[in-house]
Amino acid sequence: MHLIDFLAGNLPAFVLCALLLGLLIGSFLNVVVYRLPKMMQRDWRIQAREVLELPEEPAGKTFNLILPNSSCPRCNHEIKAWENIPVISYLALRGKCSGCKAPISARYPLVELACGLLSAYVAWHFGFTLQTAGMLVLTWGLLAMSLIDADHQLLPDVLVLPLLWLGLIANHFGVYTSLEDALWGAVAGYLSLWSVYWLFKLITGKEGMGHGDFKLLAMLGAWGGWQVLPLTILLSSLVGAVLGVIMLRLRNAETSTPIPFGPYLAIAGWIALLWGDQITSTYLQFAGFH
Repeated sequence: MHLIDFLAGNLPAFVLCALLLGLLIGSFLNVVVYRLPKMMQRDWRIQAREVLELPEEPAGKTFNLILPNSSCPRCNHEIKAWENIPVISYLALRGKCSGCKAPISARYPLVELACGLLSAYVAWHFGFTLQTAGMLVLTWGLLAMSLIDADHQLLPDVLVLPLLWLGLIANHFGVYTSLEDALWGAVAGYLSLWSVYWLFKLITGKEGMGHGDFKLLAMLGAWGGWQVLPLTILLSSLVGAVLGVIMLRLRNAETSTPIPFGPYLAIAGWIALLWGDQITSTYLQFAGFH
């Protein structure tokens, strides 16, 4: 109880704890981002074989978010506890496997660092409140979803839907907005992109986005209410257009190459939830509305 009282009255200490917790969660998110799509692919294969009435595949080794222990993909060296300290282990190992000296992707420490810094900022922004607890969970979920979508063009329901329900539950107690605004935020978020999807498909005959994008925007609406949706859609469209063109140029890809929209929605939604009121009021003042 003394620790809780101390953190409640000492913002720097609370922010530091959020930073350390974020670093640890970031290490786990690296596991989630790598393993969850593989787990889903395994489930899809099993379901497809059942539908096609094919014999079951031989049972393989246990593969989930806990087992097997993390190992080097090249030499299968099992990563020890001291080799798995967020950021520090990467620097101590100089970015190489201790077994075969193969390079370790810099993405791992960058994800850990990003998760830590984002968590620290959320703690500083909201202080020692219930809003911080909810926003930390949402931030971690958005980070994981963004990375998975960037890698596989996939937004897993197992991440999106629980967070949607959590947003509605939180707003039942008015943590971020009223329950009514949260409910209609979820409905409007889903229907807005669902309408764009079908309009684009009717005009071009092609699918312009995945169904996961509808659910992601619905989830953001459940957290911030319908008020955050216009800014989220505007910011995600602007950022997506600019970064999308840059990525296509860097990869020398064609304009028909699919680009995941989930990361842009996640970034824009996170910004809208934290600074939506300030951005809107600044724009209105700039535009001459008082």
